[in-house]
Amino acid sequence: MAEAAYTPRLKAHYDSVVRQKLAEEFGYKNPFEIPQIEKIVVNMGVGESTADSKKATVAAADLALITGQKPVITRARQAISNFKVRENMPLGCKVTLRKQRMYEFLDRLVTIALPRVRDFRGLNPKSFDGRGNFAMGLKEHVVFPEISYDKVDQMWGMDIIVCTTAKTDEEARALLKAFNFPFRQ
Repeated sequence: MAEAAYTPRLKAHYDSVVRQKLAEEFGYKNPFEIPQIEKIVVNMGVGESTADSKKATVAAADLALITGQKPVITRARQAISNFKVRENMPLGCKVTLRKQRMYEFLDRLVTIALPRVRDFRGLNPKSFDGRGNFAMGLKEHVVFPEISYDKVDQMWGMDIIVCTTAKTDEEARALLKAFNFPFRQ
């Protein structure tokens, strides 16, 4: 049986609304010039895994629930005795999301997770790197609806990096604003 082609809600929004808006705002002549989101990298650093190496696998399982994709466990490249880190010790996990999973994650992040963050006043509009990429951090991973609050024994933070094809920060900011990112005024 052939399934109907599924398009994520934000991808359809990008194709129908955001592309025209950005083309008018910045005066792009070529449709390939219009910036788009290339990938989203979600990283979870688990510093407590120096004492218990199973914590990195628990964090990876939670990250798999949040993103819908199996994470890669990141390991220490070299030993640092002050931090009790040995070479090749698991220290965290990361996932790189592209295409449909990326748009689904972005939708859940903007509409569900960010409004659930305590004392949330908006994202920092200066968190761009100068080449059109945006980075943000969350202090608790339980703001995502996939994580059951009762079953969590420890809160972990996560870094979310949104990589775009925009050349400047202004273009990337306009792109993410069109996706309803709640930037601080």
